[in-house]
Amino acid sequence: MTPSNSSKPPLRMFWAHKFELYRYGDHETETAAQVNIHHDGSPRNDKAPRAPWAPRNLFSIAIRLAPLTGRLCQGATRMAHTPGTHTHRVARSHQSSLDYPGAMALSNRVPDLTGLQLLLAVAKGGSLSQAARELEITQPAASARIRTMEQLIGVALLERSPNGSRLTPGGVLLADWARPVLEAAESLDAGIDALRTRRNTRLRVSASLTIAEYLLPAWLLSLRNQRPDTVVSLTAGNSKAVADQVLASQADLGFVEGTTLPVGLTGVPIGNDRLVVVVSRNHPWAKRRSPVPAEELAETPLIIREEGSGTREVLARALAKHGGPAAPLLEMASTTALKATAISGAGPAVLSALAVTDELASHRLVSIPLQDVDLSRTFKAIWPAGHRPAGPSRDLLSITQMR
Repeated sequence: MTPSNSSKPPLRMFWAHKFELYRYGDHETETAAQVNIHHDGSPRNDKAPRAPWAPRNLFSIAIRLAPLTGRLCQGATRMAHTPGTHTHRVARSHQSSLDYPGAMALSNRVPDLTGLQLLLAVAKGGSLSQAARELEITQPAASARIRTMEQLIGVALLERSPNGSRLTPGGVLLADWARPVLEAAESLDAGIDALRTRRNTRLRVSASLTIAEYLLPAWLLSLRNQRPDTVVSLTAGNSKAVADQVLASQADLGFVEGTTLPVGLTGVPIGNDRLVVVVSRNHPWAKRRSPVPAEELAETPLIIREEGSGTREVLARALAKHGGPAAPLLEMASTTALKATAISGAGPAVLSALAVTDELASHRLVSIPLQDVDLSRTFKAIWPAGHRPAGPSRDLLSITQMR
């Protein structure tokens, strides 16, 4: 049946400003206008047999490529809201995907970003070889990329001639869609660069007290020489608190003294340490000539660190087969407080050998020999499992392993 032009005026719509579609009366068949374009860019309106891919197949292509931009061009959207048309019914089935682009997985027909860049470069310069030079790839590689896109989409994208290359109508349409995609990719790239810059100018470190007081200052000084623009924030606490901060992403890198690591953390050894039992010069143990056996140490109330500290954990491990340490004489969360209390003569204290070097040299404290007690331990650097340190975290880790 021949449509009548007098019954209803044709509803004219432009698809990406390049193709003109008509709907007559109540017919659900859209008749395509001539799909080639004048050299001046204006569309031809003379009737022509429908091209194999237009207009329904063209819309099908649009639906398939919609994930590139998360929306169809303005003309397609207007047609999708015209009730009764084939386009409207198809568009309704895709509405949820268009409203939320992430709801639909990309098909294997979506070209990669480099291919889209190449297509736009050809559109701009009118030459495939020039586009290849602009993207710093060979012309055979450029031709191969164009062929791959044409095979993926099922539409010819370029018309080649001795005078150069120009986009086909399908290529023009794809280029129109590609521009906002590439602009979004550039924004994404800039955002990633900003994230990396932020990561490289800030480092959050959490460390146990012994490491924070006696090792980290020298390490951070070396890091500053390498990265003068990096701002470091340091939090000191016991080993459990350090592990909790790293697990909660409140610290980029942690340093602990304990023997075990919580689930979700990875660690590497960065050094060895030894705990010592110290007393004041006036304590009875300071004058004994024989080592203190493990049984006696286990029965003696000690001045020790709080629960959760690496020092407490190592001591408990060393005395486990002797019933564990006795109830503490005093519990303290500060190395300085522990030393001062021991110097006052309150009782034996358990501390890192690193922490009492000066006090032992000045004889304010005396180190007590032990029998059958292993108080050695390993310092570890820790981070979330599956996330190897990068940027300043990686550099600080390297510094710790060189010493």
